[in-house]
Amino acid sequence: MTNATSTLLADGRELIYFDDGGQRKAHTASDTRPLDPRSDANTGELRFDALTGDWVAIAAHRQTRTYLPPANQCPLCPTTGENLSEIPASGYDVAVFENRFPSLGPAVGDNAENPEWGTKCRAFGRCEVVAFTPEHTGSFGALSTERARTVIDAWAHRTQALSALPGVKQVFPFENRGQDIGVTLHHPHGQIYAYSYVPPRSAVMAAAALAYYEKHDGRETLLGSIVAKESESGERMIAQGKHFSAYVPFAAHMPLEIHLTPHRQVADFAALNDAERDELAVMYLDVLRRVDNLYDTPTPYIAAWHQTPLDAANRLAGRFHLELTSPRRAADKLKFLAGSEAAMGAFINDTTPEQTAALLRATSAELAKSQKKVAI
Repeated sequence: MTNATSTLLADGRELIYFDDGGQRKAHTASDTRPLDPRSDANTGELRFDALTGDWVAIAAHRQTRTYLPPANQCPLCPTTGENLSEIPASGYDVAVFENRFPSLGPAVGDNAENPEWGTKCRAFGRCEVVAFTPEHTGSFGALSTERARTVIDAWAHRTQALSALPGVKQVFPFENRGQDIGVTLHHPHGQIYAYSYVPPRSAVMAAAALAYYEKHDGRETLLGSIVAKESESGERMIAQGKHFSAYVPFAAHMPLEIHLTPHRQVADFAALNDAERDELAVMYLDVLRRVDNLYDTPTPYIAAWHQTPLDAANRLAGRFHLELTSPRRAADKLKFLAGSEAAMGAFINDTTPEQTAALLRATSAELAKSQKKVAI
């Protein structure tokens, strides 16, 4: 059972505490900041790009969001007398709250139908922030297994709740780690977006998964077949458990890219059983520690948890999985998405997936050192 406690911040946004283990804590602290009530009228807009079929969120109000504040002004640390943060508790395990500067929402509802050039509508949806720890420094990879399991339960809880909101088409948990990725807060945290449309990359993956599923009369799924082939080959496999496999994909786009995929057909975090969540906590920490152990400084990355779009066909054909990518191609070099990648979506990888997988496998004997390097 998820130990979740819901409350409201001073402006009416929801805040939910998730506690480690089986004991629910008493979370009674109130948000005493003099904030104006949050209004659905402040929702931004979506504009339709007729050239590509993409929706673009116009969120000019986010220009005033918090940007790399000093530690004593961090909005994700527990509240103190000197720092009235977004989290009023004097201590917590994991906290999730509605973003004060959302790209989508806070209003929810159905997106515009039959869009064409000039179509715009309200940016329906919801954006949430997930604080992984009350500690200001550190990383997800330095969390305990118990804490990682609490975060997984929080992701599952929020996936189920957000999926039930009117108009939501897909729920996307993710983490941006490191200034080279573009983070605006140093405190270890992630985000969850609930979209009122299916984003472009998800739409491409969903179409491929559905075509494969139908071609095989519903007996096989595309990602299930890929995991089986990666396991049989072994060249790019990093780690395998009873319920999950971690591997560098055959056609990796980025110099450092790892996929972590369940062996069972599941659509999202909420569909994972307790045994799968237990193993996922261990294997995800293992992946992150390998990534951080490659170099002497922490590696920037994007951890993208791909959950299936919420329509019935995609939930049968698609499969939940993690895609972790980093632009780091050497200790002192980053890959920038320039002409071919940024303009054309045609990726050029400077390393082979087999070389990357070999490097990541070789870090297994050195994980104790990586724990020291990134420990909270």
